[in-house]
Amino acid sequence: MARLAGVTIPDNKKIEFALPYIYGIGHVLSCKILSQANIDKDKRTNELSPEELNRLRQIIEKEYKVEGELRRAIMFNIKRLKDVGAYRGIRHAKHLPVRGQRTKTNSRTVRGNVRRTAGSGRIKGLNKT
Repeated sequence: MARLAGVTIPDNKKIEFALPYIYGIGHVLSCKILSQANIDKDKRTNELSPEELNRLRQIIEKEYKVEGELRRAIMFNIKRLKDVGAYRGIRHAKHLPVRGQRTKTNSRTVRGNVRRTAGSGRIKGLNKT
């Protein structure tokens, strides 16, 4: 099992599709990293030699923010927006959509699938008199 940036990468997948298991690396970036390291995209992870793994490790560590470092940077950016009192920071603090989406409908994913409607809290056992 290969470990890069603190993440165990799947062995039986092509390296092109195994690198995006690392937080901060997508498909396009994985192709770019593989071309920098002169590694064939069609190779599987378990077929990589130790020197190829070292080249990948060095490129990822030197040039890109991944995993914990990237998560900290994102968290710090959101904290800075909240401290400054920016509109985006206020939206983050209230757990509302930040990038201009509508909120009358379709904002359930940000709010955590909250359903607040008038009839949803009715108790079933009561009869009208």
